[in-house]
Amino acid sequence: MTPPPVTPILHTLSINGEPRVFVGDPMTPLSTVLRDHLGLTGTKEVCGEGFCGACTVQIDGAAVPACLRPVGLLEGAEITTIEGVGEDSAAARVQAAFLDHDVVQCGMCFPGMVMCLGPLLSRNAPLSRDDIKAALTGNACRCTGYERLIDALMSIAPSATPGPEVSA
Repeated sequence: MTPPPVTPILHTLSINGEPRVFVGDPMTPLSTVLRDHLGLTGTKEVCGEGFCGACTVQIDGAAVPACLRPVGLLEGAEITTIEGVGEDSAAARVQAAFLDHDVVQCGMCFPGMVMCLGPLLSRNAPLSRDDIKAALTGNACRCTGYERLIDALMSIAPSATPGPEVSA
């Protein structure tokens, strides 16, 4: 038996500080809306199951995989994508540190990592290497060892505390 067709619904979203509209199924993943309907292609959808972290955005300041969030649950939330990272934000400082430490390789995972690490850095609390590793859980990168990435974040972390040198 074929399920009945879904009646498109108007969704008003706040994305990068601007109101945006999507008309469609409320179960459509945010990553699909961002990339395919709004042209915000910085958010990468790689696995589509929330395992890789490439599609991470910030929803109300928290890092969240966009592939797991149905757009129908996001009205009233503030969504920030990599395109919405302000020059003075913690995420922008993460981006700059990645460039300074020559961390970026293919680029598929880095928008999600920046969006994940920005909230960690914005806590303005001392960080250890273990804090960074814990924050990166769920962000997969096949191109790099994670040590340079962790070194980059440690270089800009407030009152950074050294941790044991262990591979991620």
